Amino acid sequence: MTQTIIPIAALPASSQRKRQAPKGRRVDPVALSEVCELLGDTSRQRDLLIEHLHKIQDRYGALSAAHLAALAQEMKLAQTEVYEVATFYHHFDVVKEGGEAPAGLTVRVCDGLSCEMAGAQELLKKLPSILGRSVRVIAAPCVGRCEQAPVAVVGQNPVPNATVEAVSAAAQAGQTRHVPDGFVDFDAYRAHGGYALWQDCVSGARDVESVLKTMEDSGLRGLGGAGFPAGRKWRIVRAEQGPRLMAVNIDEGEPGTFKDRVYLERDPHRFLEGMLIAAWAVGIDQIYVYLRDEYHGCRAMLEAELARLKTASAAALPEIHLRRGAGAYICGEESAMIESIEGKRGMPRLRPPYVAQVGLFGRPTLEHNFETLYWVRELLEKGGAWFASQGRNGRKGLRSFSVSGRVKQPGVKLAPAGITIQQLIDEHCGGMQDGHAFYAYLPGGASGGILPASMNEIPLDFDTLQPYGCFIGSAAVVVLSDHDTAVGAARNLMNFFRHESCGQCTPCRVGTAKAAALIAKPSWDVGLLAELSMVMREASICGLGQAAPNPVDCVVKYFPHELT
Repeated sequence: MTQTIIPIAALPASSQRKRQAPKGRRVDPVALSEVCELLGDTSRQRDLLIEHLHKIQDRYGALSAAHLAALAQEMKLAQTEVYEVATFYHHFDVVKEGGEAPAGLTVRVCDGLSCEMAGAQELLKKLPSILGRSVRVIAAPCVGRCEQAPVAVVGQNPVPNATVEAVSAAAQAGQTRHVPDGFVDFDAYRAHGGYALWQDCVSGARDVESVLKTMEDSGLRGLGGAGFPAGRKWRIVRAEQGPRLMAVNIDEGEPGTFKDRVYLERDPHRFLEGMLIAAWAVGIDQIYVYLRDEYHGCRAMLEAELARLKTASAAALPEIHLRRGAGAYICGEESAMIESIEGKRGMPRLRPPYVAQVGLFGRPTLEHNFETLYWVRELLEKGGAWFASQGRNGRKGLRSFSVSGRVKQPGVKLAPAGITIQQLIDEHCGGMQDGHAFYAYLPGGASGGILPASMNEIPLDFDTLQPYGCFIGSAAVVVLSDHDTAVGAARNLMNFFRHESCGQCTPCRVGTAKAAALIAKPSWDVGLLAELSMVMREASICGLGQAAPNPVDCVVKYFPHELT
């Protein structure tokens, strides 16, 4: 039987369906009006999607389906595109149609390793009944305040060394902002020679080649974890055809890491001057500073200090954009951070091409961690040889160790590169807490592995820990005592990796979940865990999946007595 096909144009006009609106949810006029009023005359460009989502949630407490649809229309994006970005990040509360909005106030209790050791689980048990149904209490991954464990965040107000009483008081008090002792504002920084070095650079008193040479001679390596030589990175990006961009990573989400926050809270202009000098030396047109959402107070302070700098500067500044994260550990990875700055889900890119060649908005990009730029002024003033002369046990330079756990005096400890864990505890942390004996330590945060106290003479620096299946990363040191177990630490860390996997690649998405389930059992299948570790290391796209097995592998290797 032959089928006759009638062209649509030949059908009567009444038979032709004409689409009156784009596919998807119809936009509610009230929601559209609210979104337009909220955004005002700010740009609707694609890379501001996450910024605009924050504005809506800050105003209305959540992201309703109606507001998401209105935002999509206003930004000329597909509704699915807006929805997938909003649901990717932990700090966005997306309310489905017909669903209930979250409670008016959210209390996040950090359940990272340091906070867990300090009693976070007890807080999570007690707070819901005490605070009542009008307050939502949820567990949260590391909030970057491990030296103040346990920590709760009430709304956007952190409560250090949290107790039930302190959290309850904070819930009633509302938002407050604490200015740390010794904070150096713009005037104080200028009074002590601040920005004179940058002025020398832009005025021609210093030339680019001498600055690059000093950076290279210092041996300074990237302090976000990867450890790539900073001076070499400047040369690589400078050699690329412009326009060039800079992306600054202040999304320190590695459990145990808080050094960037501590330095930023106290001396922000030292970082800003280093950033400006790097931009001048490399020929950067625009700078994007990516700050994790948990650092709400830092963001308000940085906005204010940047405004003062722009007003008072005698020389033209590069265009500086401050971008806000939304709760995603994976955005600490450089290419995932760049995706997030562009307003997308924070999923790592395949490499090559590398960020230095094809980075932010497809342009050559100088990507730096906060602390790397923080050291630039001092290095250029004192010389590369000064920095290189620091160190112990044959190592060079200084390191900022974020120390937390069972020590008497946790905090950021500036110490020689190559110092041992025992020296760090004894000389900088006041020893172990009373009643606690040194048992084990994490030399490089959640992904850096776990070593026993008997291995306390290994120099802590780049390249010294790899022979033991560990690495220093961002120098986040968590100290365990005889009150803790390596097995318990590994379970906490693997649950973190399972929660934070972006889900892009199967080895990481499935591997972290499978590993967490396997090590939750009383008896571990060591052979199966070894196979799983190998697959995750060799096939994961980025460092999260590749390093996630480290704690488990270290338990099997160094703590077999805990598995019997």
